[in-house]
Amino acid sequence: MQLKWIEDLLVLERTRSFSRGAELRHITQSALSRRIRSLEQWAGAELVDRNTYPLALTRAGAAFCATARDACERLLEARAALRREATMPDKGIEIAAGHTLSLTFLPDWLRQCRQRAGTFHARVVAANVLDAVVALSEGHCDLMLGYNHPRVPVSLDSERFRSLTVGSDLLMPVSVPTSRGAPVFSLADASGKASSPTPFLAYTANTTLGRVVESILEQKQAHRRLVRCYEADMAMLLLKMASEGHGVAWLPHSTVAQALAAGTLVPAGDDSWCSPLQICAYRSAQSANPTLHALWRMLAGEQAGEHADAPARQAAQFA
Repeated sequence: MQLKWIEDLLVLERTRSFSRGAELRHITQSALSRRIRSLEQWAGAELVDRNTYPLALTRAGAAFCATARDACERLLEARAALRREATMPDKGIEIAAGHTLSLTFLPDWLRQCRQRAGTFHARVVAANVLDAVVALSEGHCDLMLGYNHPRVPVSLDSERFRSLTVGSDLLMPVSVPTSRGAPVFSLADASGKASSPTPFLAYTANTTLGRVVESILEQKQAHRRLVRCYEADMAMLLLKMASEGHGVAWLPHSTVAQALAAGTLVPAGDDSWCSPLQICAYRSAQSANPTLHALWRMLAGEQAGEHADAPARQAAQFA
């Protein structure tokens, strides 16, 4: 028996849907079904009534969940405590962050957090968004940082996880400049009638930033004028290719700020080609890490203060 099988059943209990459950568990629907069958074989009883809609648990399944929920939470927290003690014997937080954020946003953010919430140790693992979500879901980290966008929301069960917005960024197209400072690869051409297509440095499929870029291109109906000449799953790799003049790339402003200031890269399009990004922090609602709780209270208080100050800031803008 595997602990993740119990977690699968607990998700099904909440969602009453194999498709939604599979989405939250970040596996295929068929894989989720196989894992539930394996749990039923181990338990020696049918736990899910597959003949009802929406899906329902059997009497045995409901009884099993009542006991398994508490056991699962205790085991996950015990493992997390052991991992913290083994790696950081004092105050510590394990953080999973997207590759780009771990290089650009995270270092300064951690410094500011320590100034306001007190000293703590941090163990950071850089990962793609899917791996970071899985790490948080399975209790391998205390905190996850990732980009969030309305069209590409992070898929986490709101009953099990909490989130806060801790920063913002801007996804923007950039190109090397001509001798006069104009973009070599201009997106004005991508939406016009220019004869030559624009080389496009793209993110690989299913990355968060790649899906945001796809939504921009769909809105601008620009797919036909862009030719994918390179793909990568990390913004830093696209930055290098864009800086060497291989094409246009959409990159977070935090990633290209120095290049823009130095003039080695310039915007390749106006604001209509850009998209704002939220930077969000996520944690388990069941976490018992006191250092994480202290940090979260500080972050939540700051967010509440920002919301309270928003009307005053807006009034000042129009004064």
